[in-house]
Amino acid sequence: MTDTPRAYRAICFDLDGTLLPMDLDAFMRRYFEAVYDFVAARGLDAGAFLDALKAGTRVMLTHDDGRTNAEAYWETFRQLMGESTDVDWTALMTAFYTGPFTELGAAVTPDPDAARALATLKEKGYPLVLTTMPMFPPEAVQARLAWAGIDPALFDRMTTYDNSTSVKPKGTYYAENLEALGVQGEEVLMVGNNTVEDLAFTELGADAYLVTDWLLDPTGGFDLEAVRHGSMADFAQWAQELPACERPATAIEAGAVGR
Repeated sequence: MTDTPRAYRAICFDLDGTLLPMDLDAFMRRYFEAVYDFVAARGLDAGAFLDALKAGTRVMLTHDDGRTNAEAYWETFRQLMGESTDVDWTALMTAFYTGPFTELGAAVTPDPDAARALATLKEKGYPLVLTTMPMFPPEAVQARLAWAGIDPALFDRMTTYDNSTSVKPKGTYYAENLEALGVQGEEVLMVGNNTVEDLAFTELGADAYLVTDWLLDPTGGFDLEAVRHGSMADFAQWAQELPACERPATAIEAGAVGR
């Protein structure tokens, strides 16, 4: 494909496997183990908790009713755990995400090319958006950015479970982010590593760069030549060659759109 970039007004980034070098499946296993141990250590029914957490997670993936993912999650979670408990589940999970969760990335080695690419794009005036799967609270997203050695302040918007009403690869997720940016799809570059979840943005007109270091191709057989692609080091070099952003997106909504 042609390597001539468009006149982007904003650049969106996936996190896990793109800016953050990690095996997502291995991370999720450690995550479930850590949260189970955290709840059990407080004398609570960790098995029931984990079942409710996973059920709430499934609802976030499937609901399409205008609620934020956080609202959908907590309604399902509390229905399963019951309302008679005196446990403040929100406070408990905040303690987990600001405590044991932060240690789950201890073995992660940040990719300096990711930080270099972001710094380059910021210097050129591009608004940056973290379009990570919005199924975690802000504290968890900030922790994962810390593992990647990246300052959250670089981003004008980060998708979390409390500012999003949909998930990847649904078009409603990406449409919501376009509305938050106040731009058209063709004015955005999406940088990700998943041929389904991240490249779904192209269906709304976005351009794309597929990072191949931790490539995920869920359906198999994707033709890499159909999209601009390369390692994160390649992307960092490509970012240096981009012109300055002439018409950046402004008044970007960091919170939930229309709330």
